Amino acid sequence: MSTPAEDFPYDPVYGDAYNSRERELQNRIGDAAGWLHTGRTRREAGRIAFRIALRRKLLELHDAVSDLSLALASAARLHAETLWADTTYLQPAQPSTFGHYLGAFAEEATRHLDRIQAAHRWANRSPAGSGGVGGSPVLVNRTRDAAALGFDEPGRHTRDAMWSVDGLVDAVVSATQAAATVDRLAEDLEIFASPAFGYVRLDASLCRASVLMPQKRNPYALAVIRAGAGVLVGRATGLMMTQRTPSARTDNWLHAYGEVASSVDLATRLVRLGTVVVTTLEVDQVALARTAGEHFTGAADLAESLVVDQGLDYRSAYRVVGRAVTSAVEDGGTVLQGSDLDSAARDLLGHGLPDLPDVASITDPATIVASRDVLGGSAPNRVHEHAERIEQLAGVALRWSRDTRQAAEAAEHAVVRRAEALAETPMIPLAALGLIG
Repeated sequence: MSTPAEDFPYDPVYGDAYNSRERELQNRIGDAAGWLHTGRTRREAGRIAFRIALRRKLLELHDAVSDLSLALASAARLHAETLWADTTYLQPAQPSTFGHYLGAFAEEATRHLDRIQAAHRWANRSPAGSGGVGGSPVLVNRTRDAAALGFDEPGRHTRDAMWSVDGLVDAVVSATQAAATVDRLAEDLEIFASPAFGYVRLDASLCRASVLMPQKRNPYALAVIRAGAGVLVGRATGLMMTQRTPSARTDNWLHAYGEVASSVDLATRLVRLGTVVVTTLEVDQVALARTAGEHFTGAADLAESLVVDQGLDYRSAYRVVGRAVTSAVEDGGTVLQGSDLDSAARDLLGHGLPDLPDVASITDPATIVASRDVLGGSAPNRVHEHAERIEQLAGVALRWSRDTRQAAEAAEHAVVRRAEALAETPMIPLAALGLIG
């Protein structure tokens, strides 16, 4: 148990690590080593070890996502009143706040916590005592064995517990989903950090200078996140392909041990890197505010005001505002006047507006944002409200992870202590020790 991996007496002559371990034990304790085979296949030890390792790695990913959620909530609070022009299709859409934008990624991150916990529930079911496929007449107390190893419960069906692979995909897909959220943020930030936008600036520790061009400041951390997310999508796809085999065979497990474990590890590193990006991000509030009302971002609110104040149906209001914007753009204008809307109404509807609207007041970015006082909206108070919710969810998630980890570690340590004690005990029947039956 305490032998370093590099000192393990592996000999390919005996086929695999399991046989090498038995050979070494036989050299040390003689034929008593033969008891290891009682009721157990060689794969059982591997499956148990894999699930123990996977549940640890999933908890690490779970913690990383919780920390990301908290970082995003904190940044959302910081920029709850930072006006900017939110975008769809990367086109100016409507005035909003940068805090509301960041809060969307926090909300998505909290859903990953549920996915990771579901993957952990699969990993934390014990395959011990599954026998070949249908169980063992000797190792009958599977519930006791599961508890001793820190599992929540034994797998409810012995063949499924030993051979099912859907949980492997769940683990990798949940990891990939978490990384994809960070990737989408990184995709945006790479654009926003470019001089053409100038909205944000990455910390120097996350950038790399060009060897040739001294003016360049490459956001290298974002490239790492984007590339890593792509790798995970490929691994998840490949893992799903291996499922399409007849059941209870080895080909869908051959590469799974390494692929699943390394995928969860990679996702954890990417999420951690994304958290550093968020916590160190510099936001140019002046640059953002400057764009909040540009490119007619108040057009939808202006159309809605025509519905409420002028009595137009929305389709007609939409057409009037659209015509006014088009005319202004063609004339090189950047703002609208009430007279522009009146002229557009006369052209399209055959009559002017009853009253000329106060366009500047209606399309003021701060006024528009303040009006978004719906649940989950971009009004500053709603951004703070949402951030508080994220902090509560992340706090619950971190407590679950802590308690789950402590319970598993206590069980693992108890098993090791028991094994060490048995190693120093004179040979007695295994039934007397409660190891079988």
